[in-house]
Parts: sequence; structure tokens; C-alpha cells
Amino acid sequence: MKRPMLATLAILLASLTSVAHAQWAVFDVGNFSQNILTAGRTLQTVQNQIAQLQNEAQMLTNEARNLQGLNFNSLPQILNLLNATNRLISQAQGMPFAVPQLNTQFTRYYPQSYLPSVSASQMAADEQTRWMYSLAALQTSMRLQAQAVQNAASDQSTLSSLVGQSQSAVGQLQASQATNQLLALEAREAMQEQQLRLTQDRATALEAARAVAAEARALIVRQQFMGSGTQYTPQTVRFYGN
Repeated sequence: MKRPMLATLAILLASLTSVAHAQWAVFDVGNFSQNILTAGRTLQTVQNQIAQLQNEAQMLTNEARNLQGLNFNSLPQILNLLNATNRLISQAQGMPFAVPQLNTQFTRYYPQSYLPSVSASQMAADEQTRWMYSLAALQTSMRLQAQAVQNAASDQSTLSSLVGQSQSAVGQLQASQATNQLLALEAREAMQEQQLRLTQDRATALEAARAVAAEARALIVRQQFMGSGTQYTPQTVRFYGN
């Protein structure tokens, strides 16, 4: 009785051993390692794609920042100041700025010489006109100087604001816009300086021309005074028959 039971147990143990051996043989170490490597490569690919998406998102953010406009515009104020000086010039009295009219007036009131037939009253009237031209030119120059002093305070405020905007610019567009406005401010100041110099030189030129015209007037006055007859010849005068 015991022998059959032992035999049965032996057969059962042998079958269990075979099953366990068969199950252990199914697990492929090489295949498992390959699967791990494949999963690692896939994970790396996913991480690379995530990094690429992050870089693209950062590029889009930077692009949007570069396209962000500057919330400050000083151009209207700059143009207003420039128009103020232009109005002063356009309102100037006296010798005109337009070349054709200037040539006509200059030839009329600043002659190289006067004809002997010109009257003293006409020469006096011309001298009065020349004096008014010089006075108007000086007044225009001084008005522009006063306007430049007023503009200086505004320019200082605008410059301070533009420098602050430039330093805090978050993108290329803002920096470019701030730079362009700074260049516009510099150009307006240069134009104002040129206008000042031109009006000052104009006043100086008119005063010099007035002096030349005065010499021409003095010459004809002297000629009219002396006349065209025989000049006086000194002679010896005798008194009481001596």
C-alpha cells in the first residue's frame, strides 16, 4: 500500500518540477532587456519632444514680447514744438523769407547806389524801411530764442521719459520705437538750432546791408549838397582898399 502511494507522490513531484521548470523557461531575459531599452528610448523621445515644445513655446513668448508695442508716444509733443517755431518764422514781419519776394525787396531798399535825381524824402523813407526790416529780424530771432528756452523744459521731460521707456523695454519693437522717438527728438532740436542760427544770421546780414545802404545815401546826399557847378575857389579878400 505504501509503495503505490510513494510512487504516486514521486510522479506528482516530478510533474510539478516539470511544470515549474517549464514556467521558468518561458521568461526571456533578452526580450525583457530589449523591452526595457525600447521603453527607455521611447521615454527619451517623449522628453525630447516635451523640451522642443517648451522651446517653441518660449520662442512664441519672446516673439510676442518683441512685437509688443511701446505704450508711450512723444511724437505729437515733438511736432507741436516744431510747429511752434515754424509759426514764429511764418509770422515774422519785415523782409520776406521767400526768395523771389526777398530779391525784389532787397534790390528796392538796399541799392548799390542812388540816382542823382532821387529826392531826400525818398531816401529818408527807404532808410526808415531798412530800419524796420532790421528791427523785425532782431525781433524774430529773439522770439525764437524765447521759444527755444520754453522748449528746453519740455525736451528734458520727454528725454527722461524716453530713456526710461527704452531701459524698461521688454522687446525689440519697444526698444526700436523708443530709439526712433529719441532720434525724432534729436532731429527736432537740430532743426530748432538751425532755425535760430538762420534768423540770427539774417538779422546780422540785414544790419550790415543797412550800413552799406546808408553809405550809398550819404554819398548821394553829399553830391547833391555840393552840386554839379563850379566848386568854390578860395581868393584873397581885401578890406578897406588894402
